Amino acid sequence: MVQFDEKTYGSSKQRLELIFDCGTFVELGAYTKRQGTDTPAGVVCGYGAVSGKLAFAFIQESGRNKGAFDERQSKKIEALYSLAVKNGAPVIGVFDSAGAVVYDGASALAAYGRLMKNISDASGIIPQIAVIDGICGGSSAVAAAMFDFVVTVKDKSKLFVNPPFVVGESADDVFSGNSVYEAESSDDAFSYVKSLINILPENNATVAYTESADDMNRPVAFDAKSYSAKELVANVADDGRFVSVYEKYAANLKLGFVSLGGIVTGIVASERGGVIDIKSARAAAKLVGFCDSFSIPVVTLVDSEGLDVSAEAEKAAYAQELAKLAYAYSASESAKVTVVIGKAYGAAFTLLGSKAMGTDMTLALPTAEISVLSPEASVAFVWNDRVGEQTREELEAEWKEKCASADEAADLGEIDDIIDPAELRSRICAALSMLSAKAEGTPIRKHANMPL
Repeated sequence: MVQFDEKTYGSSKQRLELIFDCGTFVELGAYTKRQGTDTPAGVVCGYGAVSGKLAFAFIQESGRNKGAFDERQSKKIEALYSLAVKNGAPVIGVFDSAGAVVYDGASALAAYGRLMKNISDASGIIPQIAVIDGICGGSSAVAAAMFDFVVTVKDKSKLFVNPPFVVGESADDVFSGNSVYEAESSDDAFSYVKSLINILPENNATVAYTESADDMNRPVAFDAKSYSAKELVANVADDGRFVSVYEKYAANLKLGFVSLGGIVTGIVASERGGVIDIKSARAAAKLVGFCDSFSIPVVTLVDSEGLDVSAEAEKAAYAQELAKLAYAYSASESAKVTVVIGKAYGAAFTLLGSKAMGTDMTLALPTAEISVLSPEASVAFVWNDRVGEQTREELEAEWKEKCASADEAADLGEIDDIIDPAELRSRICAALSMLSAKAEGTPIRKHANMPL
C-alpha cells in the first residue's frame, strides 16, 4: 500500500489507500493552508491510477477543522477539475465536512458556487463519482447530487439539505434517488467506486471496451416464467459481471452496466411482471441520459405489466417522471437495442425503448405479450359480450394469441425479429457490434455523385 503520514492525512490516509493503486497517488496543492492559519486546507487533492486508469480525487478531511469548506478548499478543487477535464479523466469526490466556515460570510457562499460550477462544467465530459463518507449537508449536498453517481455508506453517510434537527426527520434514509449504491462500509464503498471506474469510459471522447474470453454466441438458458431480472442480466453479460446502480431505490427495474461482446453497455431490465413506478422511471431516465452523454449503448429488457395504478403515484407528479423517461429515450443518440422478454402492456411497451422512441433494433421472444391493455382488461372492455359463448379464460388465451402476440407486433413493423431465448446473448451482441459505428444526423458530404 501507499504510505501516508497519518498525522498529516488523518482519515484521508485510509481513503487514499482504498482508492488508488499502490504507489501511484500524487498530491496537488499540498502546501495550501486555511487563510490566516498554519492549518492545511480541509481537503486533500491529487491524482493516481485506479485499476490502471488515470483518475483524480478530492477528499474532505474532517480532522482538519472538521473539513470546513472555504475559499482555499474551493480553489484546490477548482485546480483539480481543470487538470481532470484537460486530461479526460474521471473525478472522485469524497464528502465529509461539517459545512462552511460561518465567519467567512460571502466568500464561503461563493466557494460553494465555484464548486458547483466546476461540477456542472465537467458534466458530460468526464464521469464524476461522489462518496458520502460522513456528513454532507446544505450546499455540499447540492454539489454532491450534481455528480453522475453518489455512493453512500450504511450508518455513516449523513446526506441532507436541512439538518435533521430542523426538519425533525432522520438523515439515515439516504435513498431519496441520490444514492446509486449503499455500501456496508467505507471499504465496500471504494471497492464499488473502483468497479464503476473499471467499466466506464474515461471521458466522452473514449469508447469503453473490455476484454473477455466469453463466447458471444454462448446460448442463454433461462425460464421466461420464473427468472429474476438480475439473474437474466448476469446470464447475458460477459463473464456474468454486472455493476448495478439504484438497486435499492428502483425496485421494479434492474439498472446498471455490463459488457456485451466487449462493448460496455447500460442495462434497463424490468423485474418480471413489475410496473414502471415513479422511482423506477426517474432512475432509468438518469441512466439513459448518462449513457447518452458518454455514447454508451443501452439494452432494454422488457417484462412489465404497465404503469403504477395508485393514487399515491398520481399525487406525486407521476406524468412528469414518465415524461422524463420518454424524453431520455427519445433524445438519446446512443445505440439502443430492446428485447421484449414477456409482458409489455400499455405505456410500458412505448416508454421502455420502443422502436417508435428511436430504438435501433427491437427484438422479442416467442413468450412476449404486447397489448394496449392486459388480456384480462382487454376481454372485459372489448369481448365482454362473448362471455358465455366461451369462458373468460378461453377468451383471454385467444386475445394473447391473436391480438397480443409477438407475431402480431412484428406484422405491424414494431418488432424487427422474434428470436429463441437461447439466442438472446448472441443477437444482442451482434446488434451492438453492427451499431458500434452508429452516427446520428445527416452525414457530411461535399455533394452527391450525379448519375451522368
